[in-house]
Amino acid sequence: MLFPIAIERGDEQHAYGVVVPDLPGCHSAGDTFEDALANAKEAIDGWLEVAVEYGDPIPEATSIEHHMDNPDFTGWIWAVVDIDVTPYLGKSHKINVTLPDLLVKQIDDFVARHPGDKTRSGFLSRVAMAELARNKQAS
Repeated sequence: MLFPIAIERGDEQHAYGVVVPDLPGCHSAGDTFEDALANAKEAIDGWLEVAVEYGDPIPEATSIEHHMDNPDFTGWIWAVVDIDVTPYLGKSHKINVTLPDLLVKQIDDFVARHPGDKTRSGFLSRVAMAELARNKQAS
């Protein structure tokens, strides 16, 4: 899953600050831009580990565009961090799913064009999680 991050530029006296807008309270920093990116991945992984321990759902990552107009991040640099959320979902189970050929082709074409979805199973898991989260919010 591609999580957008906002990076506040650092200088000789200040580290680069990182905020993960889709994960409330998830912050990080680094002395260099590269350190900030690496530390953001660690912060996201830690946030997800704690969420799973408490039985909280994994939030769906939104797009950078969703956050760009937020005045809290004016002048910040945007990037994405690719996080494999499958380890946080529990043990994997192989299932047999029957889908029409055209739908399988459309899914495979989508996965090929989108780096956040590495496999057909990953796409189906992400879409199912998003629908379940949307349904939970509507309840």
